[in-house]
Amino acid sequence: MGYESPMPVQEEVIPFLLGDDNDVIALAQTGTGKTAAFGLPILQKIDVTTYCPQALVLCPTRELCLQIADDLNDYSKYIDNLKVLPVYGGSSIESQIKTLKRGVHVVVATPGRLLDLMNRKTVDLSLVKNVIMDEADEMLNMGFTDSINAILAEVPENRNMLLFSATMPKEIAAITKKYMKNPKEIVIGNKNEGNKNIRDIYYMVQARDKYLALKRIADFYPNIYGIIFCRTRKETQEIADKLIQDGYNADSLHGELSQAQRDYVMQKFRVKNIQLLVATDVAARGLDVDDLTHVINYGLPDEVESYTHRRGRTGRAGKTGVSISICHVKEKGKIREIERIINKKFEKGEMPTGHAICEKQLFNLVDQIEKVKVNEEEIASLMPQIYRKLEWLDKEDIIKRVVSLEFNRMIDYYKDAHEIQQVDERSTRGERGERRAHASEEGYSRFFLNFGKADGLYPNQLIELVNKCVPGKVRIGKIDLRENYSFFEVEDGEAQRVMDSMNGFEVDGRRISVEPAQGKKEDGGRGGKRSYGGRHTDDGYKGKRGGKDSGRRGGDRSDRTFRKDERDSDRPWKRTAAARDARKKRRF
Repeated sequence: MGYESPMPVQEEVIPFLLGDDNDVIALAQTGTGKTAAFGLPILQKIDVTTYCPQALVLCPTRELCLQIADDLNDYSKYIDNLKVLPVYGGSSIESQIKTLKRGVHVVVATPGRLLDLMNRKTVDLSLVKNVIMDEADEMLNMGFTDSINAILAEVPENRNMLLFSATMPKEIAAITKKYMKNPKEIVIGNKNEGNKNIRDIYYMVQARDKYLALKRIADFYPNIYGIIFCRTRKETQEIADKLIQDGYNADSLHGELSQAQRDYVMQKFRVKNIQLLVATDVAARGLDVDDLTHVINYGLPDEVESYTHRRGRTGRAGKTGVSISICHVKEKGKIREIERIINKKFEKGEMPTGHAICEKQLFNLVDQIEKVKVNEEEIASLMPQIYRKLEWLDKEDIIKRVVSLEFNRMIDYYKDAHEIQQVDERSTRGERGERRAHASEEGYSRFFLNFGKADGLYPNQLIELVNKCVPGKVRIGKIDLRENYSFFEVEDGEAQRVMDSMNGFEVDGRRISVEPAQGKKEDGGRGGKRSYGGRHTDDGYKGKRGGKDSGRRGGDRSDRTFRKDERDSDRPWKRTAAARDARKKRRF
C-alpha cells in the first residue's frame, strides 16, 4: 500500500495495542495516520475462527465509519476470512442484522445505530477485546455522550481501550476516568497544538465584501481543492449557489440533504469533479478526503475546537496545507484565542489585486498548455485541415488567441472590479475612543431607520424588511445598528424609491420612518439628551407618529418587540406572544 516507515502516532501506539491490558489515550490531529495505528495491531490479534465481534471501533459519522471499514479491509487483504462490518444510520438495518448473524470479527459503528442494534438484541459485545473511540471529542460535541456510556457499559471490563482525540475537553477526561485503567497518554506534538504543516492566514474585510473576498481567494489559487466552512445551512446553500452561478465547480453539504444527496456530492468531491465543497461543521465531520489544498473559514466558528477540526482537513499525512479565514473586525478576539490554543500565529493576508489574480491565472493556463498530453494518433487525420485553417497566423498570434479564448472572462471581470478594502483592526476607534465618522460608500446613499436592537432588529431582519417593503431587487451596503435606531445604505439610483416605499409601511401600528442620514448625529454620548434632526429625546429618535403609540419609548415594550423567526418565514420579523395578544390587527 506504499507504507514504508511508521508515522509518529503509529510508532507510539502500535506496541501498546499489541500488548495486554494497555489502555491508551492518543492526542493527535486529523490526518496523522491514526487508522493504521489502531487498525494494524487489532487485526493482528483477531481470532478468525471465532465469528463474533472481537474489536469495536466507534466514530462520529457515516463517512468516517465507511472510510475506517475500507481501510481495515485493505489492511486485512492477506488475512483469510476476516470480516469487517460498518454499522451506521441511513442504510438498511435489516441487512446489517443479517450480516451480524452470519458472523463478523470487527464492528465499525456510529453510536446511534449500534445502540439501536443492541436494543434489538442483534449484536453481542461480550467477547470484545479492543474498543477504539476515534475522534472522541467530535462524538461528544455531537451529543453522543449517553449513547457511548450505554455502549461501554455492555463491553467486558477486561478489554483494552484506545481513545483518539484531537483535543482534550473535560468530557473526555470524565470518560477516561470512568472506563479506562491507568491509561498511557501519548501526545503527538503538544496538547491541542495545531499541525505545523498548515499555514493559518486571515483576511479582515467588511461584512458586505466577504463573498467577493472568497471569489478573489478562489481565483488566486487556480488549482484549489478545498472545503469552505459556513456557520448555518442557509448560508452554506446561498454561498454554494452563488459560486455555481459564477462559474465555479462547487456544491453544498449540509444537514438538510438526504443521504443519497450527501453520497452523490461526496463522490463528486472525492473524484475532484467539485473543486470547492461548501459545508457546515456538522455535515463535514468525519470527512476523510486526501490532498485538500485549502480550508476556507467563511467566518470563524464559535468553538476553538471546531477551528482545530476544520484546519485538520488539510495538511494530512505530512503534506502541507493552508487554512484561510475571512473575518470581520469583531472576530479579532477569536483569532487571538485560537492562536493561544494552537500555539501558532496567524498570518495577516493581503487581499490579491485583480492584476495579481489575472497574472496567476494566466501562468496556470500556460502550465496546462505546456503539460497537456497530446494523443498523436487520434488527432493525426485532423491536423492537416487545422494547419491550413491557421496558416495565415504566425506563432505569436496563435498563442495570443489561445490565451485570450480561455482568459477573456477573467480579464473583463477584474479590469472593472473595485479593489476590496481590508479593515485595519487598530483603526476602529480614535485616540479618545470615539467611533469613526460613518461616511457612506461611493455610489451609495445612507438612511436613518427608526428601529434598532431594542426592537429585535438584526442585519438579516433589516435586509428582509427592505425586501418586503420595496418592490424589485435592492442592493444594500453597510448596515449600522444602534440600540433604538439604525443606519443602512442603498445604491444612489434606488435611494428615493426605497425611502418612498418604506415610509408607507407600519409594524404593529408603528410607522416605519426612513430619512436621509445627513444631519443625523451618529455618535451620541452615554446618557443626556441627544439631538436628531431638530427633535430632542432622552433615549433616542422617536420617529414620525404613525400609530397611536408610534413615538413611545417608555413603559412596556412587549407590544412592539420582535424576534427572528428561526424557520425563515416570509415575514421579516415575527411578533412575540405578548405582541400577538396585545394587537388583534396584523398588518405590515
